[in-house]
Amino acid sequence: MDWLTAFAGIFQPSVFFYLVIGVVSGALIGTLPGLTATMAVAVLTPISFWLPPASGFAMLIGVYNSAIWSGGISAILINTPGTPASMASTFDGYKLSQKGYSGLALNINTIWSVFGGLFSTICLALFSFPLARFALKFGPSEFAVVALFGLTMMVSVSQSSILKGLLVGFLGLLLSTVGLETIHGFKRYTLGMVGLLDGLNFVAVMIGLFGIGEVLYQIYMDEPEEKIEAKVETKRQLPSLKLLFKLGPYNFFAAVISVIIGAIPGAGGDIASIISWGQAKRISKHPEEYGEGSLEGLSVTCTANNAVIGGAMTTMLSLGIPGDAVTAILIGSLMMYGMTPGPMLFIENRPFVLTLIAQMVIANIVILIFGLTTSKIYPKILKIKKNTLWVVIFFSCIVGTYAINNSYTDVTVMAIFGIVGFFFRMLDLSNGPFILGLLLGGLLEANLRRTLAMTMGNYSIFFKSPISLTLYLIIILSLALPYVNSWRKKRNQSKEM
Repeated sequence: MDWLTAFAGIFQPSVFFYLVIGVVSGALIGTLPGLTATMAVAVLTPISFWLPPASGFAMLIGVYNSAIWSGGISAILINTPGTPASMASTFDGYKLSQKGYSGLALNINTIWSVFGGLFSTICLALFSFPLARFALKFGPSEFAVVALFGLTMMVSVSQSSILKGLLVGFLGLLLSTVGLETIHGFKRYTLGMVGLLDGLNFVAVMIGLFGIGEVLYQIYMDEPEEKIEAKVETKRQLPSLKLLFKLGPYNFFAAVISVIIGAIPGAGGDIASIISWGQAKRISKHPEEYGEGSLEGLSVTCTANNAVIGGAMTTMLSLGIPGDAVTAILIGSLMMYGMTPGPMLFIENRPFVLTLIAQMVIANIVILIFGLTTSKIYPKILKIKKNTLWVVIFFSCIVGTYAINNSYTDVTVMAIFGIVGFFFRMLDLSNGPFILGLLLGGLLEANLRRTLAMTMGNYSIFFKSPISLTLYLIIILSLALPYVNSWRKKRNQSKEM
């Protein structure tokens, strides 16, 4: 009955309307190169605060799923991924478009993206509740180690340089201390501003980094727009059932891999799609077709993009650790609604969790219908002028940020971090480590100090729990694995020479 109630609640006019609005908005933003799913969710998050939680999250879930799917549209039509997660879709999608099968490729993108989204949502429903029940056994010391594990992902999400990533991550950790101190309530780094007593508004920071910062960077790097020629051909618009069944095993394999990757903090759709494409090529009967317009190759990347979502949501909801940048924003959104992600969310707000999972199912069904019926309009979307989009995004960011708390302090924070985000882009610094530091710093500090207060300063408790010891082992493996892979790669290259 709980699930029936959750699904029935979605079809209330107000909830379903905002879910559809989210899907359409995500399709528009995700299709346009440069406007990522993270930006889409960050910009629309403050708007969701005007709505009841069910309606607000219906819109955000719709945007999240839709923007990841629609990122493959521009990858197929103009060889430019709309979102980073769709990077691997360019390998085969654009070649199919050049051969006159762009319509087929777009529908393959829609069908298998929805398959990946539904598969990962089923995994979310199956595994998030047991994981949350297991996490109820965690005490402050275990949660401190979980936060430490999340922070070690700074290494994984550091793009060009691990050192740069760590420096940016520690900046995030430093800024997580702004506000009232967790134990005694001392003021820290508030500059005498009442608006900073609760710390930096996480949503304002995210909107600044991913919204304003990205737009400033695009304005700075802007070049005269080239005329985009993207046509949807009429050859074989819809894939046959025989073709879909033929592609099924490869996409099931990709979905399993991607859900696991999505559950790892710091990993994302771009990593999952590239890994899935490479693994599918290894087991394919026609590996020579990969990169030359392979339907197999395109379909597995599309499945992988959206299958990551359920894994990332599982980690976020059950443990309170963001699986990717979008789930980091969703954590902030939940907190603004007075709900804290983690095991207690499944007890205190169980109906909401069920509703959220049901929203993901319905959102994917809406994407399937919407995507298959609107494939011919996407070339027109790609012709929208960038200047128009920049003005709309700026306006949405400012109004939306102010509306969160009716606070000019939040707008100031957003503006400052918009400039910070611009310089991050200019200096090739990843936002990922910064977000992890800002988000998990408070969790680490609060549980570390709470544990030490309980044990009178005895650190040995951090090494007594089997859960903590297991997490330490995972931390060591996660830190060592990139170096092992790098060593193996260099070793293989030296052998080939």
